[in-house]
Amino acid sequence: MGALVSASGGEFIPPGPQDLDLPEIFGPVTKPMLLVVLAMIIIAAYFLLASRNLKVVPSKSQFLAESAYDFGRNSIARQQIGSENFRPYIPLILTIFTFVLVNNLFGMIPFIQYPTMAHIGFPIALSVLVVYPVYHIAGIRRHGFFGYIKHQLVLPNIPTWVLPLLIIIEFFQKFVLNPLTLAIRVFAAMLAGHLIIAVFTIGGHFLLEQANWGLKGTSVLAFVIAIAMSLLEVFIQILQAYIFALLAAGFIGAAVASEH
Repeated sequence: MGALVSASGGEFIPPGPQDLDLPEIFGPVTKPMLLVVLAMIIIAAYFLLASRNLKVVPSKSQFLAESAYDFGRNSIARQQIGSENFRPYIPLILTIFTFVLVNNLFGMIPFIQYPTMAHIGFPIALSVLVVYPVYHIAGIRRHGFFGYIKHQLVLPNIPTWVLPLLIIIEFFQKFVLNPLTLAIRVFAAMLAGHLIIAVFTIGGHFLLEQANWGLKGTSVLAFVIAIAMSLLEVFIQILQAYIFALLAAGFIGAAVASEH
């Protein structure tokens, strides 16, 4: 099939991953870098202001901050790490959840409209430089270095002749694949969602410029789908932040658990 051409002679070029590779604003600084810093400022400022004057009957901002804390503490950290070990990791899990959430929701905010986690470098940095060392260090502190290696690689009640193969598989899963899959999951979801919305939005605008009234009418459907996908994307952005924090807590819980 030939490409669509507008009445003015322009050809429709669908958006792709290259459209999220933004140019530098000044020096080596890009828009995604600024958004990461902005997310940290928003989260820190909100929790500091919401907790500045705590009341028995909370204000709306205090209630939202307490709800976020309770969710990170009880629904993620406590369930995944265990009631005996979860307390030291509450700040980390809450920070991961809110940080990924705010950066994801940037994709829905007018004039920003860029989900930072759709840039692969940021979820990889968060996974490899933060989550990865934390759960390995936590496991080493709990079991000792050699005890932790055995805890991670040697499955209980396994026939001796199978152990060499399983040790190799467990090594690649625990020390190579876990941080990569954690990062790729949120990156792929944010990239795909952003591109789908862009395709229907840009495509709808392109169809609206066509001389053919049938194509103009189709643009309405494209815009309706773009709105529906935007609502779905908000849900996915929240869900992916939850999954990222949940898996991070799960890795820590598996590292400090008494049993494999």
